[in-house]
Amino acid sequence: MKKLLVSLVLVAATAAWAQEAAQPAGQPAQGQAAPQQKKEIKDPTEYNAYITALNQQQPAAKAQALEAFLQQYPNSVMKPDALDLLMRTYQQAGDQAKVVDAANRLLQIEPNSVPALALLTFIKRGQIEQGQASAENVSALSQLAQRGVQALPNYQKPEGMNDQQFAQTKTQLGALFNAAAGFAAMQQKDYKGAAGFLQEAVNVDPNNLNNVYPLAVAYLEQQPQDPRGLWYIARATDLSKGTPAEATISKYGHSRYVKFHGGDDGWNELLAQAQSTPAPPAGWQVAPAPTLAEQAAKLVQDKPVGKMSFDEIQLVLTSGNQQASDTVWSGLKDKPIKFVGKIVDASPTKLSVAATYDDIQANKADVELTMTAAIPARLMPKVGAEIPLEGVPVTFEPNPFMVHMEKGVLLSTGEPKAPPTRHTTKKPQ
Repeated sequence: MKKLLVSLVLVAATAAWAQEAAQPAGQPAQGQAAPQQKKEIKDPTEYNAYITALNQQQPAAKAQALEAFLQQYPNSVMKPDALDLLMRTYQQAGDQAKVVDAANRLLQIEPNSVPALALLTFIKRGQIEQGQASAENVSALSQLAQRGVQALPNYQKPEGMNDQQFAQTKTQLGALFNAAAGFAAMQQKDYKGAAGFLQEAVNVDPNNLNNVYPLAVAYLEQQPQDPRGLWYIARATDLSKGTPAEATISKYGHSRYVKFHGGDDGWNELLAQAQSTPAPPAGWQVAPAPTLAEQAAKLVQDKPVGKMSFDEIQLVLTSGNQQASDTVWSGLKDKPIKFVGKIVDASPTKLSVAATYDDIQANKADVELTMTAAIPARLMPKVGAEIPLEGVPVTFEPNPFMVHMEKGVLLSTGEPKAPPTRHTTKKPQ
């Protein structure tokens, strides 16, 4: 990303900058006919100072000469060009603070400078990704990126760049600005706004996981969720293969597909289709899920209670289908079950646990587990840990969903386990 940005904002080579240098009246460049000039330095001394700065080879020397020129000629017709070159020079030198300063000085006189907006957008996003995610920084990034999106259509081709290079540069800059604007909107939980920006970025580079996955989330977290997100989460699942994010993305995608469709039939086919097709084809759709009551009835018909995941148990018990709920609860009540849960709160005698996917992500307890015996201090599970547990359901509330269990046991710490039962134990999906 950093190399790409440098190639985008340092679009003009030294030769191109030389061509842009304004000639003093009556003094064409040696060996060339005087080109038609948009800007003209009439004072030979000022012109020589500018060219001297331009011809410096080392970034430090060039920056020093440009700063001297700007101080000596604060009203020069070449001030915007000098600030633009100064900004690029500091970028070459790796001096981020001075890049920001030069870019902001340039934006004061040229508010729509695309290179300045690109550099500031890149730097601000980097700061947020490194942990400086204050509301002020996120807002600043959003404003910079959206200014870049708006300014880009009027960006003029630099001297020394051919039409093909310029078109490619504008396309890549558009992706940079839209991705950053979408990233900022995601931080603000503006999922609809984020989807609009991120879609533009993904259209340019459909293989960039850093944009495809957030686009999927932006669609899927809208209320109601936008089914286009199912395509892009399948695409992100493929793109994430072999990365640390693979398991998280795959699990999230499967969960959202089941939530929308009511089952995972068709999920593997969608994964295969999205692997080779970057965007949803015309007419593509996923059938929406039946009502919760219908889903509950089908689950009870198709799957024994002992083989249901905790997410499926939650669906049935909160579906409003009393017959299905009674069937599942009669299969759970007073029978020990094993499950993996995330510790939300812990005391020696009672654990608050999140057992469903959504509640694990939200760090929200949906199981209250009273232990068989007080947990020794050395075995006390840490809040946030996901561990295997066993308990006996005794009561539940559907809204908000909470299962109360007794005879709780830690299953991975050497604590005594409850004796085996004839009931099929549940394994998490």
